[in-house]
Amino acid sequence: MEDVLEVYHRPLDRLVAVVCMDWGHLPLAGEKPYQLLGHAREPIPAAPGCDLREDSEYVRYGICSIFIWAEPLAGRRRVDARPRRTRIDWAHEIDHLLSLDCPHALRVVLVMDNLNTHTLGSLYQAFEPAKARRLAERLETHYTPKHGSWLNIAEIELSRLTRQCLDRRIDDLDLLNTELAAWQQATNDDQRQVDWQFTASNARIKLRHLYPNM
Repeated sequence: MEDVLEVYHRPLDRLVAVVCMDWGHLPLAGEKPYQLLGHAREPIPAAPGCDLREDSEYVRYGICSIFIWAEPLAGRRRVDARPRRTRIDWAHEIDHLLSLDCPHALRVVLVMDNLNTHTLGSLYQAFEPAKARRLAERLETHYTPKHGSWLNIAEIELSRLTRQCLDRRIDDLDLLNTELAAWQQATNDDQRQVDWQFTASNARIKLRHLYPNM
């Protein structure tokens, strides 16, 4: 925990980017893929004196995973929906992060949860060894502790995305990515930075039950 908290208090450095990553899941349902849902019956449009009406029955069109990348101090976010969240998918997202999102950063400090796909070994499964090594050399990984997902700023951004963009049925992956791109653009235009206040000193006081008794 303190390792991640110390990362969040590093100053802004254009050559060493701090990025948080999370993948999309259903609100209040644990880490599950996002469901693509359509209407079983056409909704009745809103009219004067009458709200939009939707039938509770829906049609499933499969699942997907939403990857979200947030740079807290730079005020940038990137979101992308993929059909799966395999090691190969994660590796290609890392390639995009290093090659397109942070091309000039000498090193990217990456905060994420400790899933078995989130390892440098995944890069070697997706790319030839020389490229995998080049990518791995630019990464400095920090994992949030078990049951400590609240420490991941990207998860906070994902919760915001869910409320603002995913509060309705979306039945197509391309449409979902169009909606995500619009949210990303609007959010990045605000250049809203994250001012993380909770420190390791706070943790030692407020969460002292997590520390051993000496």
